[in-house]
Amino acid sequence: MSKISLLDCTLRDGGYLNDWEFGHDNIVNIFERLVSAELDIIEVGFINESREYDADRTIFPDAVSVNRTYAGLSKGQSMIVGMIDYGTCGIERMIPAAESFMDGIRVIFKKEKKEGAIAFCRQIKELGYNVFAQAVSITSYNDEELMDLIRLVNDLEPYAFSLVDTYGLLHKNQLMHYFEFADQHMKTNIGLGYHSHNNFQLAYANCIEVMELPHIKRRVVIDGTLYGMGKSAGNAPLELLATYMNDNLGRHYHCSQLLEAIDVTMLELYKQIPWGYSFKFFLSASKDCHPNYVTYLMDKKKLSVKSINEILDKLEDSKKLLYDGQYIERLYVEYQKHECDDEKDRVHLRNWLGGREILLLAPGKNVVEQSGKIMDYLSAKGTENVVKIAINFVPIDIPVDAVFISNAKRYVPLSTKLSQSGGKLTTLATSNVTKASGAFDYVFNYSALLDEQALIVDNPMIMFLKLLREAKASHVALAGFDGYVKAAAPNYVNPNMDYSFSREKAKEINDDVINSVERLGELGLTMEYITDTLYR
Repeated sequence: MSKISLLDCTLRDGGYLNDWEFGHDNIVNIFERLVSAELDIIEVGFINESREYDADRTIFPDAVSVNRTYAGLSKGQSMIVGMIDYGTCGIERMIPAAESFMDGIRVIFKKEKKEGAIAFCRQIKELGYNVFAQAVSITSYNDEELMDLIRLVNDLEPYAFSLVDTYGLLHKNQLMHYFEFADQHMKTNIGLGYHSHNNFQLAYANCIEVMELPHIKRRVVIDGTLYGMGKSAGNAPLELLATYMNDNLGRHYHCSQLLEAIDVTMLELYKQIPWGYSFKFFLSASKDCHPNYVTYLMDKKKLSVKSINEILDKLEDSKKLLYDGQYIERLYVEYQKHECDDEKDRVHLRNWLGGREILLLAPGKNVVEQSGKIMDYLSAKGTENVVKIAINFVPIDIPVDAVFISNAKRYVPLSTKLSQSGGKLTTLATSNVTKASGAFDYVFNYSALLDEQALIVDNPMIMFLKLLREAKASHVALAGFDGYVKAAAPNYVNPNMDYSFSREKAKEINDDVINSVERLGELGLTMEYITDTLYR
C-alpha cells in the first residue's frame, strides 16, 4: 500500500474566489487549525512577482514575503509548500529553503511550456526545496505527450509529479488510465499527486478511487480544501478526505480542528462568495472546455441550453481549454446566422409601416416607472395613429400591436403570452428564433440586421430600427430603452432579463449604442426618447 499524504490548498486554490484576500486573522486561523489537525502538507499561497505584499492576502511577490506573513507560527509536523505558476516568478525572487518558511514549491505549467517549467523546477530544487511538478489540464495530454513529460520528470526526480484535473473533466476510467500510466513509467522515488475539481461532483469519489488502488506502492499526494473552496466548481472537501482516511486507512487526523476552521472562517466566506457544483461548470465539463466559454454564452441571455451545447460542440480541440473571447464570439454569430429569404416580408412591412408613427417599447424599468410619459405621448398623438411595437417582451399595462423577437431565450417565456393573445399580436422575428408551433407573421434574416461595427452586434434595438428605416416609417418614439448601468440594481421590468456582464463596461456599451443610433439618424430615420435614457 502506498504512503498517502493529504495536502490542503485552501489558502492557494481558494484564493481564486476572493483574490486571495482572506484577511490576516483568517489566514492565521486556517493555518493553525490545519497544523493542529496534523495535515501532512499545507500550501500557504501563490508566489507571483507582479503582486505587492499584503498581509491580508495569500499571494506574495517573493519567498521573503511568505516568511513575513507566517513569522512565529509553528509548522508542527507538516510540510509547508507554496505554489508558482511558471512564468510569473523569477528564480531571483526565491531564497534558499534553509532560510524559508516553506519546505517545498509546487510549480504549475501548461503543456506547451513543460520544457521551460521543468528547467525552472530544477533551479528550485537546487535551492533545497522539495519540488512538485504540477501538470495542469492533464486531460489535454494524449499518451505520447504524457510520456514525453514523464521523461522530463524522471530526469528531474522531483518530490512528486501531480495530475491536475483543472476543469473537473475526469471520470473514473480516465483517471485510472492517467494515474496508472504515470505510475508505470515514472521512477519509484517520485511521488504521484492528484488535484481534482468538482464540475461533475466526482472530486471526492475520484480521490477515494486513487486512495484505494492496491498496487500503487509509491508516495501518493491527494489535494483537498476546507469545505471544498476552490476555483470553478471547487475542490474535494478536505474534511471528507480526512474522515475517510481516518475510518478506512488507519490515519489519525484531528478532524475537529478542520471543522472548527470551517465554522469560524469558511462558512462566512461561503456566504460572501458561494462556490461548488453549478450548472455552468457542469456544462463546461460535459463539453471538455474552458468554463469561460459557457459563461460568455450564458451571459448573452439569448440562447437556450440546447443552443449553448450546439455552439460548444463546434469548438476546435485545440481551442477548448485555452479561452479565446474573439473565437467564441465568432462561433456565436455564425450560429445565430440562420439565413432566410425575407424579401416578401420586408415588402409587407413597408406596406404596413411606411409613413406611420411608431412607438417602440423595450423592457427597461422606465417603461413601468415612467408609464405616464408614454400615455401622455399616446394621448397627444392619438393612440389609433401610432403603431405600438414591443421588443422581446409584452408590456402588462400598455396594449401593443406587435412584438419583435430577436432573443431565442426570451421567446421561451414570451411564447405563453403570445398564445394567450389569441393571435391579436402581430409577431415579427429574426431567423435565429424558432417558433414553438406554427409560424411567425414576419421573419427577417438575422445576419442582415447585424451591426458589425458595434460591441453588441445583435442589439435588438438597432436591428429593429434598421427595419423601420428600410420600411420608411415617418417617426420613431422610444420608451424603456434605459441604457446599461453599472449599479447592481435591476434595470429591467423583469430582473431575469438583466445582463450580468454589461455592468463592467456599461459606459462603453452605451456610447457604442449612441454611435449606432447616430449612424441610423444620418441615414434618414427620425427618433425621439420619451422616457429617460443613457443613450442621449
